[in-house]
Amino acid sequence: MNQQADKLRSYAQENVVFLLQRLMEDILAQQPKNVIDWSIAWLDKKGRDIVKSKQRPSAQSSSSDEEVIELPKRPAAARKQRASISAEAYGQYNRKESFQPRVIVKSQQQKEIISKRLSQSFMFASLDSREKDIVIDAMEERSYNVDDWVIKQGDNGDNLYVVDQGELNCFKRFTKDGENKFLKVYYPGESFGELALLYNAPRAASIQSKTNSVLFALDRQTFNHIVKDAAMKKREKYVNVLKQIELLSMMDPYERSHVADAIKSASFQKGEYVIREGEQGDIFYMIEEGNLIATKTLVQGQDPVKVFQYKEGDYFGELALLKDIPRQANVVAETEVKLIYLDRHSFKRMLGPLEDILRRNTEKYQKYEQYWITQGK
Repeated sequence: MNQQADKLRSYAQENVVFLLQRLMEDILAQQPKNVIDWSIAWLDKKGRDIVKSKQRPSAQSSSSDEEVIELPKRPAAARKQRASISAEAYGQYNRKESFQPRVIVKSQQQKEIISKRLSQSFMFASLDSREKDIVIDAMEERSYNVDDWVIKQGDNGDNLYVVDQGELNCFKRFTKDGENKFLKVYYPGESFGELALLYNAPRAASIQSKTNSVLFALDRQTFNHIVKDAAMKKREKYVNVLKQIELLSMMDPYERSHVADAIKSASFQKGEYVIREGEQGDIFYMIEEGNLIATKTLVQGQDPVKVFQYKEGDYFGELALLKDIPRQANVVAETEVKLIYLDRHSFKRMLGPLEDILRRNTEKYQKYEQYWITQGK
């Protein structure tokens, strides 16, 4: 019986887990409305290609092994064993059971440090004071040396991490045998490792300590009961909004999900100023709903004129952040609008790879402005 279970487990690890991991990654990236129909089509098309590319001769497998685990020939007991393997791999980790939060003894100074870091991490922004105290008590301090791996892509994950000291590099493989691609650096106050806990999936990326680092680790059970629901709701909402922003359409889903964690929202009524010409700018805005116009003083002493029109999916406010200059125009709500935004630090950190595109796109303002001048507006 144990030999049969070992064969089933080996088969699942070799042929099923990798396939399900790829399916889950694509589901999270595409977020189809009808997951079942979409998954069937995926398995019929892309899944077949993945399996074919993975099939190769192996000295450790034989035709007799394939016959032993062939589904139609397996007895009922073996089928039950296989089901239990699936539950073990993908079901039990996120089940909500009776919850007794763990308490790791800390000094008051340690609690204050953790509280400060939680206030800087977007993952914990929606917690009330009682929930935050439970999280602080449950967190465990961990230290890493230069080049230590904190998490590795594909591994199972049981902890979320908040950076207290040091810097850590994030890498991701986009194919099974591909090389690690550098994505970003994590700094104090940021969190990582939540994807495996949010979506009950293997680690989506690898994190390596760039310097000596101190992290606070939060266990899966506390995360599930205290943090997960609010964090997932916010992330899913804003990931869908970010998909409509053309500028961000080329971002990897992993990167986009972290932008979703960082953004905040604001609403404005018709006629309200979002930004004013000449003011210092520290915010980058993206439009979730509504229309706005940009106005600018083209001739000293005269009223500002309209120089640009914004609609849902557009963005503005990047000039002041890219060039460290005052706001170059007013932006006024033409209808009721809902905006999402990033502060200067988050903008530089998360949209750095898109800076060249943003700089090229600033030419649109100059062309539009010149048009209105020539029209005598």
